[in-house]
Amino acid sequence: MPFLDITVIPVPNANKAAYLEHSAKTSPFFREKGATAVTETWGEDVPDGKLTDFKKAVQLQADESVAVGWITWPDKATRDAAWEALMQDERMAGMDMPFDGKRMIFAGFELVAEN
Repeated sequence: MPFLDITVIPVPNANKAAYLEHSAKTSPFFREKGATAVTETWGEDVPDGKLTDFKKAVQLQADESVAVGWITWPDKATRDAAWEALMQDERMAGMDMPFDGKRMIFAGFELVAEN
């Protein structure tokens, strides 16, 4: 069953190109370890919610946008092994993130329906 790692990230608007460059550099590492796809999106229509929303979830600042991304894995076992290996990979260790990683939301999800 496919497994997804999903992130919600506040990215300074001035860092959009750096964010996309970061993704372009790291995506091959995920694919080397078994990912079937790496997807990045940039918030264009992110409404304010009454109780919560994407902006509140990441404490979005006025000069930032919400980016949502996901990595598709064939299954959770492949994902778990990949992350274990990637955390030891020197190529990943030396990378600067063009966003505030402390406000990033991330989680793994089992795909249960695709209609």
